[in-house]
Order: sequence, then C-alpha cells, then structure tokens
Amino acid sequence: MPPVILGFDPGRAKCGLALLGIDSQVVYHQVVAAGDVLEVLQRLQGEYQIVQVVMGNQTGSQSWIKRLAAGAPALPAPVLVDERHTTLQARRRYWQMCPSRGWRRLIPLGLRVPPRSVDDIAAMLLVERYLAQTQS
Repeated sequence: MPPVILGFDPGRAKCGLALLGIDSQVVYHQVVAAGDVLEVLQRLQGEYQIVQVVMGNQTGSQSWIKRLAAGAPALPAPVLVDERHTTLQARRRYWQMCPSRGWRRLIPLGLRVPPRSVDDIAAMLLVERYLAQTQS
C-alpha cells in the first residue's frame, strides 16, 4: 500500500477529505458530515498508509486538532497550511474536473455555482500547497 497524504478541510457541519499520493495523484476524496469524520478516518487508516495530515488553518482547525488526537491517535499530527482562497480555487477546479455541457458552458466561470459542496476539492488543494512548499 503506497503512502498517501490526507488533506483535511475542517468545518463545523461538514469536512472535506482527500488522499493524494506523493506524486499528487488523487486516490480518494469525499465531503463528510462533521459527526462522521472520525469513523471515516478510521476506515481510511485501515485501507491506506497515511503518512501526513495536512489541514487548513482557519475554521475550527484548533478544535479539530484536539478531536483528531483523541479520536484517531494513530494519525500523524496535522501540519497547518494557509487555506485562504481555497473555496474559490476549489470551485474553479470543480469546473475543470466536471465541465459544464450545453448552454451552461456559456455562463462565465465566476457566475457558476457547483451543484455540490467542494470541500473535498479544497482538501486536495491543501495537499497540493503543502507539497509545493516542501518541494521548493
């Protein structure tokens, strides 16, 4: 099982999770209700070798660090990454991953709203930022 990095975009109601390989390849991504995060993380720990946790440094990050330490003690301590503008970037990335079709593609990107939460994509971006920082 190859090593992966867990991207964690913390929130009060929902959290974005993403697993990326060291080569930035996305292995898994999902938006999870905040109450289900620890259960999902325990399942992921059984399936993947999580070598690093990268977390956004804004909404509720300090309380999530404590929750992860108590509920998933086998996970590595999270590294905090600046998460400013990740939601806007995640929206843009969503449209790259899932391009609009038909007349909807004529709407400017700045006016499009994804049909689902993009917290998992924000978690991917956090890992990409972490990898860019460590490789430069």
